[in-house]
Amino acid sequence: MSITFRNYNPLKDFKLVSDFLIKHFQLDNRDGNWLEPAWDYMHSHPYLDKSALGRIGIWEEGREIVGVVHYESKLGEVFFETHPSHSHLKPEMLDYAEKKLYGIAENGRHFVKAYINDFDRGFEAIAQSRGYAKMPDISRPISQFAISKPFPEIKLPTGFCLKSLAEVDDLPAPMPACASHLPAAKAGADRLRQAGLRKIHRVLWRGFNHAGEPPEDGLAGRKQMQSAPGFRPDLNIVVEAPDGNLVSYSGQWYDAVNKICYVEPVATDPDYRRMGLGKAAVLEGVRRCGQLGVTAAYVGSSIDFYQAIGFKKLYASQCWVKYIQVKV
Repeated sequence: MSITFRNYNPLKDFKLVSDFLIKHFQLDNRDGNWLEPAWDYMHSHPYLDKSALGRIGIWEEGREIVGVVHYESKLGEVFFETHPSHSHLKPEMLDYAEKKLYGIAENGRHFVKAYINDFDRGFEAIAQSRGYAKMPDISRPISQFAISKPFPEIKLPTGFCLKSLAEVDDLPAPMPACASHLPAAKAGADRLRQAGLRKIHRVLWRGFNHAGEPPEDGLAGRKQMQSAPGFRPDLNIVVEAPDGNLVSYSGQWYDAVNKICYVEPVATDPDYRRMGLGKAAVLEGVRRCGQLGVTAAYVGSSIDFYQAIGFKKLYASQCWVKYIQVKV
């Protein structure tokens, strides 16, 4: 059966690509494709350049997806997802990336940063033969936490507590239908939701080392991140300080078919670091996923923080860069 190419349509193809990633996941992520929760998270992120989504490329055999080439947040960074028997498509996918997924640097030069798994020696050789150079300081590691029994003890300093977003006081569950038509009830619930969203916004803003208090206009982005199909408030864990502020955050994304979860994002307010709060939030989220049958958690990092918790690096996607001439 012949293989055909088409461009990605976010409205029609988001779930098709999700199903493709879920179907071809292999134990320990040996397939080398993105985890489906990462695809879900990407589409809800406020930094995503949605205007270029139509440039993502899809290869199909019949009606079955066998390859996807895409960026994550902006053009120039390129990732390759393939059916296990269609890795031969990667050179063609690289050709397409150079034509349609290139980025433009500040100096006006056009570039492609192709992320290639470090165990895919054949594809690395192809990229090198085409003029790509490995950037030794840029990579995308994948680490795994094998969920065991008994689960590691989770400790917190006195006065701090773990909650999911479903349990945060000012992020209430939707009102009963019988009360939601009352203007006062609606206004009150909206105020509470906004208050809770501001707490989340603050811990993530400060947790990712931004100076000062978070800007008000960032609230829309935080709300957008909770709009993904796979977002589950009960699996997004926060640490609440004695004063009621949220000071650490760990998100978990659940793949019910493959019984895995993906940890993203993780952040702790700099005023509360080195207290074990981030570790507690991550472990609590993983523990709750384990109660749903998850056997392994994954994170896109290999830093010491995760290694100390018990994550083990599996592999890394290395960044290969090439500056190209684009015909206008």
